[in-house]
Amino acid sequence: MHKYRTHKCNQLRYEDVKEIVRLSGWVHRKRDHGQLIFIDLRDHYGLTQVVVDSSNTYFSIVENISLESVITITGTVVKRSDETINKNLPTGEIEVNLSELDIISKAENLPLQVNSEEDYGEETRMKFRYLDLRRNRPHSNIVLRSNVIQTIRNKMVDLGFIEFQTPILTASSPEGARDFLVPSRLNKGKFYALPQAPQQFKQLIMVSGFDKYFQIAPCFRDEDSRADRSPGEFYQLDLEMSYVQQEDVFEVVEPVIREVFETFSSKKIDKIFPTITYAESMLKYGNDKPDLRFKLEIKDVTEIFKDSGFSIFANSIEKGSLVRAIPGPGCGSRSVADRMNSWAQSEGAPGMGYIIYNENTAKGPVANALGIEEAMSMKELFHLKDGDALFFSCSTEIEAANLAGKARVKIATDQKLIEEDVFKFCWIVDYPMFEKDNNTGKIEFSHNPFSMPQGGMDALETKDPLDILAFQYDLVCNGIELSSGAIRNHVPEIMYKAFEIAGHKPEVVDNKFPGLISAFKFGAPPHGGIAPGIDRIVMMLADEPNIREVILFPMTGKAEDLMMNAPSHVNELQLKELGIKLDNKIKMN
Repeated sequence: MHKYRTHKCNQLRYEDVKEIVRLSGWVHRKRDHGQLIFIDLRDHYGLTQVVVDSSNTYFSIVENISLESVITITGTVVKRSDETINKNLPTGEIEVNLSELDIISKAENLPLQVNSEEDYGEETRMKFRYLDLRRNRPHSNIVLRSNVIQTIRNKMVDLGFIEFQTPILTASSPEGARDFLVPSRLNKGKFYALPQAPQQFKQLIMVSGFDKYFQIAPCFRDEDSRADRSPGEFYQLDLEMSYVQQEDVFEVVEPVIREVFETFSSKKIDKIFPTITYAESMLKYGNDKPDLRFKLEIKDVTEIFKDSGFSIFANSIEKGSLVRAIPGPGCGSRSVADRMNSWAQSEGAPGMGYIIYNENTAKGPVANALGIEEAMSMKELFHLKDGDALFFSCSTEIEAANLAGKARVKIATDQKLIEEDVFKFCWIVDYPMFEKDNNTGKIEFSHNPFSMPQGGMDALETKDPLDILAFQYDLVCNGIELSSGAIRNHVPEIMYKAFEIAGHKPEVVDNKFPGLISAFKFGAPPHGGIAPGIDRIVMMLADEPNIREVILFPMTGKAEDLMMNAPSHVNELQLKELGIKLDNKIKMN
């Protein structure tokens, strides 16, 4: 007989009755019934109930054994009585009568209970993550993550992609977030950077003659924590393809995403992922991450309020403001309108105008000032009925869209309009290549500086930079951005020109991206790619509200690893070897 186990803790069934078995695992629960003690023995695979009666040699030992101690038991499989069968447990028809016991490892008093779903708070859970991971939900999430990654990897290989691993120590590069820097011992005063993404390397793979690349890539960004963003590091399905247009990328990615979501969730998925332009998304949904699980659409009603009797909006429009209207099904009451107004103020807006539709008329200050005829015309425009309302956001284009987009989600949430059992995907395309900095007025890149501008060099030379669109695209699901990608700028002259428009001289390109720009001068194929976020995909499949729940050893919201005590101080010798001296003015925690 094997030293530790003949079976796993999920394997025994009625057919195994009378068999002598050996199991190993953790003491999950212990129930003392006086003359009988029951132990739920747990391993990675499941639970088996072990029973010890008072005549057993080991009874007193079992009485005193602590939860989460690791034990090996030998015993005989017996059938449970009919009234004690647990139909919710795969091994629920049987139990094991203990005949031998070996305590492998005793557990001290637990800082959190493994057999409980109680929330012990971030600090305790992260400090004792190895205990937290023994609990059912976190344990299942990490298994799900592994299975998702394996499914993705298999699918990518089936599609003809080759897996490569790109460098972790590289050069600092402007990717939109702060780098994590690593000092060089051999080249004092110089630093490596951990890659924010394998962006340049995956493009260089295409220039190297490989046609389809992928990687489950670690990425490192010194960003603040959010519910859907882990501080420090994250993983993405990084892929790149040669000789493609953006539709070719969509055709590859959709089957991969579809297979993953259909395999690991029972929620419905549309057969086609719709394509929405950035401009349309900003207008209809107030952001570039639209939640399509409800049908509320925002409309621009600036012309209706222009030179109208509602002077607050009319005067703002004269100064360049826009007015966006958001339909509010079932919101046609003064109490709801007042709550929306208070909510808008909590979001930093002066308030939110509204029209209430009841008794076949329009009510409220906006309707009175605008006129019943205009107010009722908007009721028809939005296909509203009595008992509904219309809310208004008036500000600059970006601020009006932002408030309207948030109001759209709030209304749908409050009125329970969100379809819960679906995943609604869409592609957002035609992002602006450039944008103007509100503070400096300078033109800068809107998203990825390595994207190909639509229209190529001709567009860069003849168009207003703010009118130039890029071959950039995002994959969005249920209001969450899962992925960003682009068709790349592979022509040196076009890259120099694009950076020139953003205020960078050619030497900036040569110095910041020497490998990439040099490679493009020796024949580069047109190429493009995308990078769906693994953590966010698993987060959605697991239906978890926070991304840390699907990461094996996550950091806290303060970017600390309490279990390993990182980040931590290093000694003077280490700093001296690196040629680094700390500023004495820095407060050391």
